[in-house]
Amino acid sequence: MIKNKFFLGGLFLTALVVLYYSFFDGGNASSNGGLDETINLETYRQQLADARKKKDVFFRTDSESPIKDKTTFRGLHYFPPDPSYRVVARLEPFADKTQKLVVRMSDGNEEVYDKFAHVVFKLNGETCRLLVVKLENTYSILFRDGTSGKETYGGGRYLELDPAQLTSNGAIVDFNTAYNPYCAYNPTYSCPIPPAENTLSVSVKAGETYH
Repeated sequence: MIKNKFFLGGLFLTALVVLYYSFFDGGNASSNGGLDETINLETYRQQLADARKKKDVFFRTDSESPIKDKTTFRGLHYFPPDPSYRVVARLEPFADKTQKLVVRMSDGNEEVYDKFAHVVFKLNGETCRLLVVKLENTYSILFRDGTSGKETYGGGRYLELDPAQLTSNGAIVDFNTAYNPYCAYNPTYSCPIPPAENTLSVSVKAGETYH
């Protein structure tokens, strides 16, 4: 089995995250963990669209793409951009920085990641809590939600956090950048399976779909 480079799957959307933060303005309220909530919505939506087009080109043309038959590939599918799924979360880092998480892979193997923190936020009126794992300098959330196995891939989706936008007690979590692992498109890849605690009861109708 080919090991899934699941961080590569969010390469273009991660780059997008870095870009659109430059359009924040307003005050840094302490209740938001020192992070700004205001964005230029037109710019935000355009950058999402641009990043998604670049990812389609990558999937259609690059040798590292998980798509086997590139001649029939017509592009990935997404929920419409929705700023309400970009949330300012409370960050709860682990006091013990040596804690590890053994993650089961889709091929039955296991990988070990650093436990970095939990993010706590409200989504669709419900309080949610997700574990953030760290691999080298990448901070990721592996999760399932009410759309998993329906509108989105049953094995769960991933998203990354921008290290430049992490404070000691806050983080911005943007589900519009959530993406499917490579094994959703090619079973020869081995993908990390989200931990049980990262199953949300709410339906996250944002990010990449599976139809």
